[in-house]
Formats: sequence, structure tokens, C-alpha cells
Amino acid sequence: MKKRYPFFVRKEGMPIKLLAFFVAIVVLSGCSKKEIVPERFYPRNDHEAYWYSLKQANLLNTALGKEWLEAADRPFNEQIQINLPYQESFEISNKLPDAHGYRFDVKRGQKVLVNIELITPDTTKVFVDLFRVKNDSLNEFIQVASADSTLDLSFQPRRNASYLLRLQPELLRGGKFSITIENTPSLAFPVAGKNKYAIGSVFGDPRDGGRREHHGVDIFAKRHTPIIAPVEADVRFVGTKKLGGKVVWLRNPKTGDNLYFAHLQEQKIKRFQKVNVGDTIGTVGNTGNARTTPPHLHFGIYNNGPIDPYAFIVPDYTNTNFTEPDTLGLGRIWEVTKQLAIKSQMSHSSPELDTLFSGDQIVLKAINHQYVRIETENGIKGFLSKSDLDRL
Repeated sequence: MKKRYPFFVRKEGMPIKLLAFFVAIVVLSGCSKKEIVPERFYPRNDHEAYWYSLKQANLLNTALGKEWLEAADRPFNEQIQINLPYQESFEISNKLPDAHGYRFDVKRGQKVLVNIELITPDTTKVFVDLFRVKNDSLNEFIQVASADSTLDLSFQPRRNASYLLRLQPELLRGGKFSITIENTPSLAFPVAGKNKYAIGSVFGDPRDGGRREHHGVDIFAKRHTPIIAPVEADVRFVGTKKLGGKVVWLRNPKTGDNLYFAHLQEQKIKRFQKVNVGDTIGTVGNTGNARTTPPHLHFGIYNNGPIDPYAFIVPDYTNTNFTEPDTLGLGRIWEVTKQLAIKSQMSHSSPELDTLFSGDQIVLKAINHQYVRIETENGIKGFLSKSDLDRL
């Protein structure tokens, strides 16, 4: 009697091993068809996750979905050039998809802090993404960070670079917002009680009759003035060298930067110790090859070569006491009472986009301490001096 199998009948005399081979092929071929599944999508950030949710809901092919995608790309071509520190209040309409892009320059050694607040009480979700400008002429941007749910973002660049910050709310959501972007030194000033005015020699100054360059900054102070740790760090070396005299090396574990302190009068720490910001690591002196100069600290930073430490310890500005601009006029229609020139950027020397005449109407989109961003009846977006608006 023939023994039946699920897929075919075994003929008399067929070896059992050969039968098993054929059965395995049939079973595996059936399994391969069942196991083919779509590749799972893993979003890199909230903006991409929201894009995927619109795609899954078949909304990207709608008119509104396409407008939202176009708005997401717009900041890369229509950037608002700003200088840090910067604060602005602005409105994003909930009628049509929109996005804002702020472009600014940052130096290596600075830390950038971004804070965005929702002025109007709402639950609007805003996607905040940071891009580094890789190639300006090719319009290439590399995403490097995204803000969390608090809409706060901080970063420290590894090179001098330009950045673009993009803000975009969900589809058909908007409101009034306030944004503050500040750049600060990433390190504390290393000599207690001193600031940039104590720096007497900077990076790149000639040494030994021009045979070498100065790889640091010299900070002059009275002998025995405390030298402090500018960052949480590990003590890598405490000792004496021919040129530097009494020296200390610290290593920043977060960045890998090595911090060099030379010509010390006293050393207050030991090797392998950990120090916190503000801890005294030594005092100012003139040991080593600085015996013929007034007491000072030579401070240097190294990471695959010497780095100019100036931006690491000296702020670009001294006053950041921003006052919140009046936001009552945001979104309102204003009637022009005199001839005004619309500027392409927040600068008196920037090109003019158009001219407003008495009786023309504009919508106020954003306001800061010097300029306002407006949109005309025919869709032209540009800037006016805040003093011009105050006189309307």
C-alpha cells in the first residue's frame, strides 16, 4: 500500500533521503513566500515620524499634504540671516502650512542655547531641527540635532560653521511663539576675577623671531592669582617642563580636548584627580621660559593639534538682557501711511525687495528689538525697521 504525504505520493523504491529532500524544498519555498514583509520604518526624529504618519494616512498626496512638504523645504531657500544673540516673537498661521528657518554662524568653542516658547495657550506640536550648512553653493545641509518636547536645544560645534534652525508645526496648527538663540563660551575663564581684557597675547602671535607661533593665549594677573578649572575634567599630568615651567594638563572627557596650563607658581592638584568647574588647580606665576616676563597663565587647547582657545573662554557680547517684544500686533493687518522700502534681510544695507506706499496693507509676522517681518497683500515677505512700524 502506498503511503501518502501532504504534497505528493512516494513512488515505490524512492529512497527516504531523496523524499526528505523534496519535502524540504517544498516546505522552504512555501515559507519564503510567507516571510516576505515590508521593511520596518525607523524615524530619525519627530519631524520624520510625523511625515510618516501623514504618509500612512494617505495625506501626503492631498493638496494640504503637499503644501506641508513644500513648507518644510522652504527654509532651506528662504533663510532669515541672524546674528547671535537673537530674540524674536512671531506668529505661524494655522490656515496654511508654514515653516521658519533661521541661519547663523557659530565658532568652535562656543555653546549654543535655543529656547522656544508658545505664547498662545495651545497644544500645538512644533518640530525644531538643526542643520549644519555643508556646502553653501550646492545648498547641502546635514541634520545634526532636534529639540525635545520642551523645545529646548543646545549644541557645541566641532568647527566654525553656519547652521540652519528650522521650525515647523503640525498640519493646520499654529500660534504665537517666542524664540531665543544665544551663543556662550563653552569653558569658564581660567583665571579667577579676570576676563578678556587680561589677555595680552593671542593664538598665532609670532615667537622666537617668527620661527614659531603662539599656540594659546597669555592671561596676565598678579602672582598667586588662582587658576581655576574651566570645565569638569580629569587631571592627566602635573609636573615641570623646560618651556612651560610648572604645568598642568586636564582632559575634557566629553569633547576629548586637552587643556594646557603653563608657567604656574604653584600646582594645587594631583595626577588622576577629577576637578569640577571653579576648582583651583594652581596659581599664576612665570616659571619656565617666562622668567623674564610678568606673571601670566599660558592657556592652550589641543585635540589633533593646537586650537585657538579664545572663543572657548571669551563671549562675543556682554549684555543679553532681552525684554519681550509687544506681541499684540502679531497677525494684525496694518495700513501703511508713508512710503517704505521692504528689505530682504535685517540690515539697512540689504537689497530692497519692494516699495510700500501710503494706503498699502501689510500683515505683521514677527517682531524683535530692531526689525519686524511683514507680508504684503501680494505675498512679498521682507523686513521693515521697527522704528518705521512705530510711526505708522
